[in-house]
Amino acid sequence: MKSADNLPKVVVSRKGALRLFAGHPWVYRSDVANVESGTAAGALVAVADERGRLLGAALYSSSSQIAVRMISSAPVEDLPQLVRERIRTAVAYRKKFVSGRNAYRLIFSEADQLPGLIADRFNDVISVQILTQAMDRADIRRTIVETLQEQVPEAPNIVERVDARIRQLEELPVKESGPLAGEKTATTYEMNGLKFQFDGSSGQKTGAFLDQRENYAAAMHYAHGEALDVCTYQGGFALHLASSKKVSSVTAVDVSRPALEVADENGILNKNVIMKEIEWIEGNAFDLLKDYSGAGRQYDTIVLDPPAFAKTKRNLETAQRGYKELNLRALKMLRPGGILVTCSCSFHVSEAEFLAVLAAAAADAHRIVRILEKRGAAKDHPAIATIPETSYLKCLICTV
Repeated sequence: MKSADNLPKVVVSRKGALRLFAGHPWVYRSDVANVESGTAAGALVAVADERGRLLGAALYSSSSQIAVRMISSAPVEDLPQLVRERIRTAVAYRKKFVSGRNAYRLIFSEADQLPGLIADRFNDVISVQILTQAMDRADIRRTIVETLQEQVPEAPNIVERVDARIRQLEELPVKESGPLAGEKTATTYEMNGLKFQFDGSSGQKTGAFLDQRENYAAAMHYAHGEALDVCTYQGGFALHLASSKKVSSVTAVDVSRPALEVADENGILNKNVIMKEIEWIEGNAFDLLKDYSGAGRQYDTIVLDPPAFAKTKRNLETAQRGYKELNLRALKMLRPGGILVTCSCSFHVSEAEFLAVLAAAAADAHRIVRILEKRGAAKDHPAIATIPETSYLKCLICTV
């Protein structure tokens, strides 16, 4: 076991140090002044500024543009033990704030001081993503699996969802998704009284969008009349809308046929709760809204939940145009008194910028938009004040 004094040293520039002092855990490669020779990929390192002041301990990546991810402001001697403690703390937070549910995020990377690790619980299956060199170390992998089994015994099956692009960027060996513990990779879970399928071998992210759980319930509260759910994926918003007695019909659109097939199966799972048919339509959101608005179609409730349009800053302007077009067409299609639920999961589009896009769309549509609620991700996706990236999801509920 290494002591804090003989950990490999990484020296960061003044700019990098200021970022750490401000509470953000990342140092970009351009702000790294020196890396001690022989520092291994994924190593636990001691971080110092150019004057030699020790700033804490971090996880080092030899390939990522985020070269340093701080994990503690204090010296760390035993990384597996620290990871074990952090997982226990993350689970305790969920037990406090999301108890009574069987589907929620267990570990949210930097928000739980476990950079590069995401874990979601779906009933008796835990879906894990390992996204950095440090978390991919064999000893850390063992610690993750053992601690999750210890802390969440009601979910003994653990499946890893591999992001091939991230592994390539981190220069990690090619790996397939598959079980890490137990044999079960699929299950059925509950969310707001509705049932959903989870399959650890398919779908996006860790398999479902749990961050919208509380927004699904809020949308259901306000929705009424004829409803349209755009970019429905596996039917999250659509199924919630259809379970409301105030909603008379639901049309749900997505470009992915496999996602719609799962959405339809989810609808069948809830046939005793949902007393109305959902019309599932395969199609491009932009094309469909253009056709529907051109044909004079009208709705009382419209949900817009597109994928991230701006995955980098370079895409910001294009993303804003895309969000404006979707919102403009939706506003033109809403009857007076209608409800618009509009979302963005693009971190690079700030809440202020998203509000500006909505305002521009409202002006062009000659509609008055009253914001009923400004919402973010569910409480199991904690937003850290000093880490803006954790506040990625915006959900505006409006009356038009």
